[in-house]
Amino acid sequence: MEAVSTKPTQRRTEKQDVSRNGRQSGFSLSVNDPKPMTEVARFWRTAAQSATIGMFVILLVVALSLARPVLLPVVSAFVVTMMLGPLSARAERYRVPSLLSAIVLWLLVIGVCYGVILLLASPAVDWIGKAPDIGRNIQEKLHVLDRPIAALQGLREALLPSEKKASLGVDIMSFVQPALLIVTPAIGQMFMFFGTLFFMLLGRSQLRRVLVVLFDEREARLRTLKIMNDIESNLTGYLSVVTVINIAIGICGGLAAWVAGLPDPVAWAVLGFILNFIPYIGALIMEAAMFMVGLVTFPTLTHALLAPLLFLALATLEGHFITPSIMGHRLTLNPLTVFLALVFWTWLWGPVGAFIAVPLLIMTLVVIDHLFPEDEPELPT
Repeated sequence: MEAVSTKPTQRRTEKQDVSRNGRQSGFSLSVNDPKPMTEVARFWRTAAQSATIGMFVILLVVALSLARPVLLPVVSAFVVTMMLGPLSARAERYRVPSLLSAIVLWLLVIGVCYGVILLLASPAVDWIGKAPDIGRNIQEKLHVLDRPIAALQGLREALLPSEKKASLGVDIMSFVQPALLIVTPAIGQMFMFFGTLFFMLLGRSQLRRVLVVLFDEREARLRTLKIMNDIESNLTGYLSVVTVINIAIGICGGLAAWVAGLPDPVAWAVLGFILNFIPYIGALIMEAAMFMVGLVTFPTLTHALLAPLLFLALATLEGHFITPSIMGHRLTLNPLTVFLALVFWTWLWGPVGAFIAVPLLIMTLVVIDHLFPEDEPELPT
């Protein structure tokens, strides 16, 4: 009887061992030397501070997005003013009246913008007038993509059926109409930009004094002056070098368009000069534009690829060899940081945000380097 009564117990023990061995043979996390927290209060205090900072950042981003119509021209004018700061300071040293120097620099910016618009306006109007013919021409050139696009359309209709069947086609006006909706309010922002720029150039010295007077301690005032001086010198140094490089890239882009046979090589040179101020994305936009125009201009797809490939080789040579060798390590920015800043400001403020993303990044890094220098000793907690 005793031998019989012990069998169920043995079976249960064997089942428990099997299940325990099964759990042990499964996947287990690799944790090295775990230690419990000694100060739980400090953890929750840090979590509360992090949550407060996170809410502030979210509210700041929302405020920047909602105030875009006002902040975008004002911030752009401030960036241009800081870039022209050394010129204004030199004019002050030569005892040039601030009103005269502000007018000259303001007219210089207007002249540059007017020249760019004048060189690009005529080809743009010409191409917009040919929009229907361009759409049909592109559709004929891309007939090799009919089967893949038809397969994608069939998949879309299977997943999201609709009453109207979509057809393959390139409607240029569908791109032009949203562009007009963007340009119309941009005219008011342009007037706001030039007005703000003039008054910032006129009152640059007074603005610096106001920012310095905000602080009571002498050390804080000196630090503010150093930050503003470093921002102006770094912005001027970076953008002046980039401008010279972009002029060369624009000339090379115009030559590539001329060699390939694209129309309006001068307009392509100006477009390459402007777009190269946008890191990474600008060169891609230029290559895509050259390819689309090449599809319309040339009879074969291979000929249409000639100009984009030439510009791609030039942009690669500039980005990987020429610019780093000229700027050196002092003005070289982290590519990942530049890309993230470009994505953020483009998402927040559109195309203009893409142009001012790098200057804003330079200003931010200068402020961070002054407030949190690398050689500063850690303070005791």
